Amino acid sequence: MGASLLAKDLKNERIPYWRSKIPRSTPQLPKEAHYVKSLLALLSLVALPVLAAEPTLYGRYEYIALPEIGGEVLKAKMDTGALTASLSAKDIETFTRDGDEWVRFRLATKGASNKVYEHKVARISKIKTRSEEDEDDKEAVEPTKRPVVDLELCLGNVKRTVEVNLTDRSSFNYPLLIGAKALREFGAAVNPARRFTADKPDC
Repeated sequence: MGASLLAKDLKNERIPYWRSKIPRSTPQLPKEAHYVKSLLALLSLVALPVLAAEPTLYGRYEYIALPEIGGEVLKAKMDTGALTASLSAKDIETFTRDGDEWVRFRLATKGASNKVYEHKVARISKIKTRSEEDEDDKEAVEPTKRPVVDLELCLGNVKRTVEVNLTDRSSFNYPLLIGAKALREFGAAVNPARRFTADKPDC
């Protein structure tokens, strides 16, 4: 009988009001975890300027080597007003090899050898040429078609493969023109007031 009375008392026992209102607690992260989380957030902010690397500043004119063209080192004009790169060439002739379009040419530069170079054509571009190599000169002729090849260029100690169109630039002062696309490949910015700021090509 004692056991039954104890069970009855337990059944009728009510939970105190103050205890029933206590919310269930959620697991709390230790202080160390909060510290690590804050530290990671801070490091991510510090790393942002590193990821967005600053461009390398070059002059209006620079020396550039062509490892695939006999290692020739040419004076190049860094032209933000032009889109593509252009190499002075002559005797330009396209032909087919194994179903692909190729081009053979000779360099049209002072002191260049008479060697014939052959490269696979990446594409054919249409270029609107100016009557003079001056960004302020708006006079243009009909677009001309030029073969474009992928060439390795070495600027300072940086080597990049860029698209270069072939045309006779012997009437211009600089046999190699580096346009905006190639400048982006090199991560380059141009200061028109400076020239030959990079060391001689060493790639």
